[in-house]
Amino acid sequence: MKSSKKRIVVKVGSSSLALPQGGLNPARLELLVSALVRLRQAGHETLLVSSGAVASGFVGLGYQQRPRTLVAKQAAAAIGQSMLMQQYAALFQQHGYTVAQILLTRDDFSNRERYQHAFQTISLLVARGVIPIINENDTVSVAELTFGDNDMLGALVAGLIHADLYVMLTDINGLYDKDPRKHRDAKRISRLEAVTPEWEERAGSAGALGTGGMRSKLLAAKTALQLGLPSFIGIAEQPDSLLKILAGEGDGTYIGSYGDSTEKINVPTRKQWIALHSPVKGQIIVDEGAAEALLQHSRSLLLAGVRDVRGFFQAGDVVEVHVADRLIGRGISRYAASELKQALTADRPPVLANEVIHRDQWAALPAPVAQQTR
Repeated sequence: MKSSKKRIVVKVGSSSLALPQGGLNPARLELLVSALVRLRQAGHETLLVSSGAVASGFVGLGYQQRPRTLVAKQAAAAIGQSMLMQQYAALFQQHGYTVAQILLTRDDFSNRERYQHAFQTISLLVARGVIPIINENDTVSVAELTFGDNDMLGALVAGLIHADLYVMLTDINGLYDKDPRKHRDAKRISRLEAVTPEWEERAGSAGALGTGGMRSKLLAAKTALQLGLPSFIGIAEQPDSLLKILAGEGDGTYIGSYGDSTEKINVPTRKQWIALHSPVKGQIIVDEGAAEALLQHSRSLLLAGVRDVRGFFQAGDVVEVHVADRLIGRGISRYAASELKQALTADRPPVLANEVIHRDQWAALPAPVAQQTR
C-alpha cells in the first residue's frame, strides 16, 4: 500500500529502551531513531511519545532496581529525563533533525486553556520540521493527575494533533488469541476492527494475550478510535519497520480501519476536550426527542427538550447530558443550573433563548466512553 504524507505518533515503552540493570540501551535507541528518521525522510510528520525516564535515572540515585515509592520514581525521572533527551538530541542531530521536549500531565488536558496551548505548540513544532518528544511529567505527577501509562498519553496526543495513525511499539508482534508463550497453536490477529468488551476482558486476564501491558494498549487503541484514528500494536526491529507499518505491512495488529480507501475522521480539538478531558459540573436530563436531535441530526439542545437539571453549574460549564438513565454526551451549557431550574418550575419562567447547548459546543459519547465516565 502506497502512503501519501501522513502524521504519525509513535509510542515506545521503557522495556524497549532500557537495559535490565537500568540505563539506556544504545542499540535499541539508535534503531528507533533510525526508523523515525526514515519516516521523516519519506516526508511524513513524526511525533514520539517516549517512556524511559525512570528506568534511565534510578541507577544515578544508587538504586539497584527500579524504585517503587512515588518520591523515588519522581527523583529518578528528574535525572533520567535529561539523560533521555540528551541521547535523542544527539542521535537525531546526526541526521540533521531538531527535537523538542514536551512534558505533560493530566491537568494539561483538563485545563481548557493549557489544552489549547499544547495543541498550538505541538502543531507549530511539527509545521517547522521539529520532532516533538513527549513524555508524562513524572517528576511532578501524582496519582490523580497521571494518564495511567504512556499508551493512553500517546492516544490522547494522537487525537489532539489529528494524527493518521497511532503506533504502539512493544516486545510482541501484536495481539494473539491466546498467550503464544504457552500455546504453540496461538494465532496472531492481524486486524481488529474494534476493541470489544470481550477483547478487553481477555486482555485483562493474567498472561492471556502474551504480555501484561496489552490491556493498556487495547484501551489506548479504543480511545484512539473514539477520537477518529486507527492504531497499530507490534514490533519494529529494522530501520524500515515504521515505513512498513505505515504501508499496512507491519509486524503486529492494526486496530480500526486503515488503508488508502479509509476516510480520515477528524474529531475537532474542542470536542475532544469536551468529551474526554473537561471537568464536569452537573447534569441535564433530556427527553427522547431531544436525544434524537442531538445524536441523529446534529442539532442543538433546545430548552423544550430539557426535563431536569442536577448539580450546581454556571453558564459556560461543561455538563453531562442524560436521557433516562443513559449518558449520551457532554456539552457547554449556555445557562446556569439555577436559571434552567427556574425555567422548568416557575409559573412565569424567565425569558431564555431557546438554545441550551449549541451543537458546536456538544460532544456525543459512544456507549463505551459513556460507561467509563460513570
